Amino acid sequence: MPAFAETTPPGDPKPVKDEDGKYFDASGAPTYNIKPDGTVDWFTYSGYRRYHAECHVCHGPDGMGSTYAPALIDSVKVMNFDQFSEVVVGGRQNISSGNDKVMPSFGLNKNVMCYLDDIYVYLRARSNDALGRVRPAKRDDKTQGTTDAEKACLGE
Repeated sequence: MPAFAETTPPGDPKPVKDEDGKYFDASGAPTYNIKPDGTVDWFTYSGYRRYHAECHVCHGPDGMGSTYAPALIDSVKVMNFDQFSEVVVGGRQNISSGNDKVMPSFGLNKNVMCYLDDIYVYLRARSNDALGRVRPAKRDDKTQGTTDAEKACLGE
């Protein structure tokens, strides 16, 4: 199971590149783009949906954590995208006296892996207070390229 001696914060979430509606920061990590009127990019919206379908059962609504698992909005403040991905793909064990925590691997779960960037982007927006604890009211449309990539990932 992956274990990090040190984590590397993700850096400035400001988007500097747009590829077919998907935004990236200066380091090349996926990031959110929220317009002044509150419209979120497709991937932030998709991340909200995917997080609440796959992750909130353990990590609580809106990434806030639970008695069972940590707040992911705090985790993505100290973990960059590669570290976040490694934990999701490979799982993690934190074993300590009386407080054992085990996250299973989601590396074979297409409902997570096909949307890993989306989930990270959503949590990143939440961790920076750019997005509140609500379903985004306005969103950009999904592009055809995104639809095609999604179908390919899911094997459709």
